[in-house]
Amino acid sequence: MDPECSQLLPALCSVLADPRQPVADDTCLEKLLDWFKTITEAGSSLLLLQENPCLLGLLCHVLKPQDLSPRVLAFSLRLAGMLAAQEDCFQYLQGDSSLFVASAAGQLLVHVLGLSLQGPAEGHPGLQTGDWPVCAQKIVSHIEESLRSAATPQITQALNVLTTTFGHCHNPWTQVLWVRLSPLVASLLEKDPVPAAHSLVDLLLSVARSPVLSSSSCGLWETLAQTLSHLSPTQAGPLALGILKLQECPQALRAQAFAVLLQPLTCVLEATAQAPGLLDSLDGTGGASVTVDTLLPSKAACVGLLCRTLAHLELLQPLPQRPSPWPQAPLLGATVTILRLCSGSATPTSDAGGHLCAFLVGCVRVQRAALDFLGTLSQGTGPRELVTQVFAVLLEYLTSPDSSPTVLKKAFQATFRWLQSSPETPGCSDLDPHAQLFLRELLPVLPKRLCSPCWEVRDSGLEFLTQMIGRWGGQAGFRRALLASEVPELTEQLLRDPESYVRASAVAAMGQLSSQGLRVTPASPEHPGGQQKSLLAELLHILSTDSEGFPRRAVMHVFTRWLRDGHADVAGDTERFVARVLQVASQDLDWEVRAQGLELALVFLEQTLGRPSSHCPYAVTPPVAAPPSPLAQALRPLCRVQLFEFAFRALFDCDRPVAQKSCDLLLFLRAQTASYSGPQGSGSVPEVASVEAALQRWQAGDQGQPLGYLEPEVVVAVLRSMDLEGLRGALAESSDRVEKSPQSLLQDMLATVGALGEDEADCY
Repeated sequence: MDPECSQLLPALCSVLADPRQPVADDTCLEKLLDWFKTITEAGSSLLLLQENPCLLGLLCHVLKPQDLSPRVLAFSLRLAGMLAAQEDCFQYLQGDSSLFVASAAGQLLVHVLGLSLQGPAEGHPGLQTGDWPVCAQKIVSHIEESLRSAATPQITQALNVLTTTFGHCHNPWTQVLWVRLSPLVASLLEKDPVPAAHSLVDLLLSVARSPVLSSSSCGLWETLAQTLSHLSPTQAGPLALGILKLQECPQALRAQAFAVLLQPLTCVLEATAQAPGLLDSLDGTGGASVTVDTLLPSKAACVGLLCRTLAHLELLQPLPQRPSPWPQAPLLGATVTILRLCSGSATPTSDAGGHLCAFLVGCVRVQRAALDFLGTLSQGTGPRELVTQVFAVLLEYLTSPDSSPTVLKKAFQATFRWLQSSPETPGCSDLDPHAQLFLRELLPVLPKRLCSPCWEVRDSGLEFLTQMIGRWGGQAGFRRALLASEVPELTEQLLRDPESYVRASAVAAMGQLSSQGLRVTPASPEHPGGQQKSLLAELLHILSTDSEGFPRRAVMHVFTRWLRDGHADVAGDTERFVARVLQVASQDLDWEVRAQGLELALVFLEQTLGRPSSHCPYAVTPPVAAPPSPLAQALRPLCRVQLFEFAFRALFDCDRPVAQKSCDLLLFLRAQTASYSGPQGSGSVPEVASVEAALQRWQAGDQGQPLGYLEPEVVVAVLRSMDLEGLRGALAESSDRVEKSPQSLLQDMLATVGALGEDEADCY
């Protein structure tokens, strides 16, 4: 603790101890407690108390629930735990109605327990709880009493404390603690219903993840198996997923957990009389047969359980420790069936199937969850007939007028993922025949979506189109299908959409179309380049005049990509293009536009200095690295496009990300010019001084006078005179580091009660 804070702290504690001087601003006290917590973590609690005994007075003050807000009290409890003081306060605060207070009290309990066992139990791993320090025994007795309670809140608190303990403490004494308490935990399963089931699942998974307990023979796996069979399907799902995500686990328990997770989908296949092979694949996982009426008794239960099951399986699918063999085919079949039940296109052949259809038809929640999982399943393979069904149900959702905007967005995303995973035709990277057939059926639908009265639908359609062009824009089959449709023309019309999100997506799509040579108008097919000039002008118009930031940002991203890839419109007169874009971007009020302007400037800088960059294979004129030349000559194009004025202004931008990006660009340029030893004539000295004076005025906030054209020698001299490293360090620090310093907080709090003189108060 620095001397200035040590001098202010006693006065603050005196104020806090005086009931006549309440501190009105709890926010300051909360920040101060957080600071105490930080310095406690970095040093010895005992030494801190010895040097600052007034801290105990502060703790005594803040441990009064009636005086402070719950959040501040929570901070104070956490601090008290770190100081191992007031160890019995949890007994009346753990049951506080505020979640902040109850949670902090539990953390205090865990911390005190860990501190009390640091010496004795660590030195003697075989030491039993009866030989533990009195403080630890009191805590264990309190937990046991809570676990035996008939009140669910008390059981929940005890389980949460144990979850935190086993999650953060991995010492040998935790095994002794679990052996003592596990019978009480297991006894909770004998109650109907099982109390605090969610907290019980959290505890058991915390124990299973503990490196001390998962490798010991303490009955953990048996308890987990017993819990899986006692909890309801909704409660057991998170436990089953957690078990399957464990790195090490008995195979029998994994099979049981997977069977629990798959039960709802098994019921769906059973109720809809799916192919016996699919049903057998899921039944073969070892779960007990459960009827649909039992598992999915009502619409709310059915929807909730199916959504959770699909979400759990989506999380499990990409993991290396997922069950093997993975039942890809039955999962595909069940997911497609659920989507058809939701759309009403399924034809149930049993009463159970009819109930399911009635529950699920038109259910957006289940549709979204099923489409998400269907997209994830694209990472695997499946029988051709099932993949055909996948594309059929996706096309059904994309064409249905009943599909909600969010469902359509999910359907577009799943469609792109399945098209990506389709096997490519041997010898080329084009879509396979089945995917091409699907695409020919889909493209007539896309114009309808681009003309939808709902802006979210138009936006989703444009995002899908942009992805498709980026992936297959160069493939003959896709190009023919796209050019034969109305999609390119409609996309261009959406540049003037009333909704800014749609305009931004249209800009991105048009940028892709133009880059791939897919923007050909019927009026002049023999001169596509001439027609595309108007797109550049239209995008510049959007950048200059659009009232919303999203379209302008999209234009800057397109322009940067065009410059990097050597787009025909850019390659024709690169300097003029860059100069116009930087001029407009420098005046934009959106910091992301200005930051993207610096990205474009960096691309131009790299190309001008001859550094290699990627280029688009369909660019009319791919970028060519500049031939070796004197550095001054290489810098002249940068000077002509006013790149340095743009970068120097951005260096003092009020938005820190812009200033940081400019600083990085100028540091990169200075490194590139490190070997430059060109003429430094006396004539350039006044100009250097003039530029430096202008930069000082800009830094002070006066950015009126432009720099004009700068000679390369002047630029190099200015770069070498600037402390760019120091500026980068200052930008990396928090802009409010002074205002939020501990000394400032102490001064603020004392100033609120008049304990400082007038000119001693921190202005912040």
